[in-house]
Amino acid sequence: MKALPILKRAQPIPIACVRRYISSHESVKAAVSLDPESLVSFYWDTVPPTSKQRRHAEQFFLRQAPKILYSSSTFRNVLKGKVPEVAFLGRSNVGKSSLLNRLMGKNICHTSRNPGRTKTMNFFAVGGEDEEGSPGRLTVLDMPGYGHKSRTEWGEEIMKYLVGRRQLSRAFVLIDTMHGLKRSDEALLQALRENAISHQVVLSKVDRLLFPNNRKASKQLLGRHAEVLQERAGSIGSHLDALDVEGPKALGEILACSTTASLERGHFLGINNLRWSILAATGLHEVRRQPPAVSSTLESLAPKPATGEVSF
Repeated sequence: MKALPILKRAQPIPIACVRRYISSHESVKAAVSLDPESLVSFYWDTVPPTSKQRRHAEQFFLRQAPKILYSSSTFRNVLKGKVPEVAFLGRSNVGKSSLLNRLMGKNICHTSRNPGRTKTMNFFAVGGEDEEGSPGRLTVLDMPGYGHKSRTEWGEEIMKYLVGRRQLSRAFVLIDTMHGLKRSDEALLQALRENAISHQVVLSKVDRLLFPNNRKASKQLLGRHAEVLQERAGSIGSHLDALDVEGPKALGEILACSTTASLERGHFLGINNLRWSILAATGLHEVRRQPPAVSSTLESLAPKPATGEVSF
């Protein structure tokens, strides 16, 4: 089984289409004053979460510490499961493991400056035990990176999982905000679309665009660079829409995240929006009355250098 199909390039998108694509978003100044989180999230098929829904998503992920379930290098050795699963994919050194550590509230995924650190499909239980005794109500997968320092057999096993796993609710594909779509990203997104696999794009390392030179996050600085991010997200969304391939498109929702920038202690840009998107994808988004959440320690993670264009 081939890891990925031959890539079909999208037709160039006129800049006027990109501007229309993002024209429905509120102005940058208004967003900064009302809800800075809206600056790093773009919705056109879905509705942005409310502050209450974001708090619910945060509590779901942080109420109990995540657990390492197991790792597998091949799809045939993946264990049967009863709870919904979401998988995270991206090029080597796109910041996937660092983002997952922020998402789950614990440094549980191994991170490294060297590409190819993640070599197996790693399964994590999130949300605490369910009514049937499963260790988590949700399973999150950290997949091996594709591209530089990757291996063909990793891509083959990943595609076997994506195509054959019934519990998979959505695949989240991370794109480096500063580098945009690469041919390897487009090839993966094309494969997901051809195989009718629910998927969504997440922009990683957004702090490098919004807060250059590691300047302290502020609402003023957000407003200064947010229009560039809007244009970039709109361009990516329009480009994906125009891919010459049959099948369901990526979800009309692009989220951008940072593992280093926050407007208040412990709340990192875009992370709660991503948490809510995961709950919505898996049917775990109902807000129910629960006991107070147990606080979780979020350790600081140094940003990783981005790599150049890579492919399987």
